[in-house]
Amino acid sequence: MRTFLAFSLTALAVLAQPLMATAADKKTLTVYTYESFVADWGPGPKVKEAFEKTCDCTLNFVAVADGVALLTRLKLEGASSEADVALGLDTNLIQEAKDTGLFAPHGIDTSAAKVPGGFKDDVFVPFDYGHFAVIYDSEAIKTPPTSLKDLVEGDPSQKIVIQDPRTSTPGLGLLLWVKSVYGDKAPEAWAKLKTRILTVTPGWSEAYGLFTKGEAPMVLSYVTSPAYHMMEEKTERYKAATFAEGHYIQIEVSGMLKATTNKALAEQFLAFTLSPQFQTIIPTTNWMMPAAATADPLPEAFGKLIQPSNTFLMSPEEVAKNRQAFIREWLSAMSMN
Repeated sequence: MRTFLAFSLTALAVLAQPLMATAADKKTLTVYTYESFVADWGPGPKVKEAFEKTCDCTLNFVAVADGVALLTRLKLEGASSEADVALGLDTNLIQEAKDTGLFAPHGIDTSAAKVPGGFKDDVFVPFDYGHFAVIYDSEAIKTPPTSLKDLVEGDPSQKIVIQDPRTSTPGLGLLLWVKSVYGDKAPEAWAKLKTRILTVTPGWSEAYGLFTKGEAPMVLSYVTSPAYHMMEEKTERYKAATFAEGHYIQIEVSGMLKATTNKALAEQFLAFTLSPQFQTIIPTTNWMMPAAATADPLPEAFGKLIQPSNTFLMSPEEVAKNRQAFIREWLSAMSMN
């Protein structure tokens, strides 16, 4: 999901405002999403430009810190939300999102979507996916962890930055990854792992920023993250650690709000997210795998990425049923001395 350069609040402010010159005579589609999506180097600017060429409308992005924070904002705003579309939830959150009653069936053809596990849904449309991974600095760590067990029980002097599962979809992904591997023993695993955790950030951008500044030699991110460094920085210094147990996957989705007054335009945008124009933007801006066909082949760097041998993904219903209990378990383990 994610862009790598410093986030520009100025650019976000520009994106968050309707174009004044056209606001009077064009419809505006408001899309709530997460911060890194609308950063100068993220997909947002290119998606805005491409979609506006097709819709005779203004695409207005409104960003919050991360995916879980996005769902929280929608819950707080309820039916009075100005959002027409929410982009950036993931499959871990969609049952909880449906239970709010705020979302409507998308009504579009999603046959172009091809994601691991064949995810299909009548409310949410997948737009990209990626396996979570521990990214490490190969100049600081010569022997990276080769399993989640290695990470949990490894040298506590080699720190990792992770994200908060209460606000961040990567943080929630790690929580579910640990739960998938350790089950009832997850509290004990967190109690050990916390000795390696430098800090817990609200979202992905802060965590990755600390990592690239050298504050810690490891960070929770995605298998696809090294492609950014290979393509933009011409270095293979930053690598993804392959874990023997397998990797938890994230499938990011978008959905239409029931209260939208721009239903046709919202459906047009959701269909656009599966188009080659949109999908071609994703790999080298959001640094995730496309959910549908791109106009061009994936860059060579993507062929050098690790390939997880096993994929973990809890059902949306299981996550919705247990998310708060898992978070309480995590908080309790992390607060233990």
